[in-house]
Amino acid sequence: MTNFSEHKIACVTGSTHGIGKAIVLELAKIGFNVVINGATTNSLSENYLSALKEIYGKQFEQRYIFIQSDVSKAEDRNKLVNLIKDKFNRIDVLVNNAGVAPKERKDILETSEDSYDRVMAINLKGPYFLTQLIAKWMIELKQLLTEEYQPYIINISSLSRYTTSRNRGEYCISKAGMSMMTKLFAERLSDHEIPVFEISPGIIDTPMTENIHEKYDKLINEGLTPIKQWGKPIDIAKPVIAIVSGLLPYSTGTIIDIDGGFHIRRL
Repeated sequence: MTNFSEHKIACVTGSTHGIGKAIVLELAKIGFNVVINGATTNSLSENYLSALKEIYGKQFEQRYIFIQSDVSKAEDRNKLVNLIKDKFNRIDVLVNNAGVAPKERKDILETSEDSYDRVMAINLKGPYFLTQLIAKWMIELKQLLTEEYQPYIINISSLSRYTTSRNRGEYCISKAGMSMMTKLFAERLSDHEIPVFEISPGIIDTPMTENIHEKYDKLINEGLTPIKQWGKPIDIAKPVIAIVSGLLPYSTGTIIDIDGGFHIRRL
C-alpha cells in the first residue's frame, strides 16, 4: 500500500469506555480518523457506534477501526500496528491510555507477584514497547509525508504516580514508571521533533472508580480536592485536543495535572 489516508489518524489504547472513549469521540469531532482499542471487549456498544455515526455521517465505516488487542503482549502490539497500516497507512497521534487496577487491593506486604506482573505489563511494559513501535513508524513517516505532518505521543498516567496507596502499590509504581517513560521518550524523540506529553488524571468518574464512589464522595466533600467535585472523562479529553491542535508548541515532556487541584500542597 502506497496511499496515505487524507485524514490524520489517532490511536487510543484502552478506549472502549471511560476516559479512552471520551478521548476518541473528541478527536473524531475535530476530524481525526480513530483507532479504538481494547483487550477484553469483543465489539463496540450500540451507544458508541451511534456516537461515531453522528460525527462521521456517511463516511462512518471508513473513518474508524476497532482492534481488539492486549498491549501487554508483543504479538498483539504488532497486530495493532499492522492493522493500522493496512487500514490507514499512517499514524499521527498515539494516546497510551490502557491501564488496569489490581484485581484485589492488598497491602504491599501481601501483594502477589502475579498481580504485580499483570499490572506492570499492561500499565507500563505495554505502553513502553508500543510507543517504541509507533515512534519508529512516526520517524519513517516524517521522511515520507509533507512538512505539515506533526505527530504526538500522549501518556495518560494518574495522581498515583506520586501519591502512595499502600493497598495497590503495583499500580502506583506502574504510573510512576510512566512518568519517567514520558521524559525518556520526550528527550529521545526531540531529535525528530516528536513531542511527548503526559496527562495526570485525578479522581475521575469511570468504571474503574465505581466501586469506591461512596468513599471518594465523602473525601471530596471534606476538601480532598480544592475543586469539590469528581472529574469526568471529558476533562481528560480536552487537554488531549489542546495538545494535538498545536496549542503547546514549545513543550515536551510536560505533565498536565487534571485533578481538581489535588496536586497542590496545602497547610
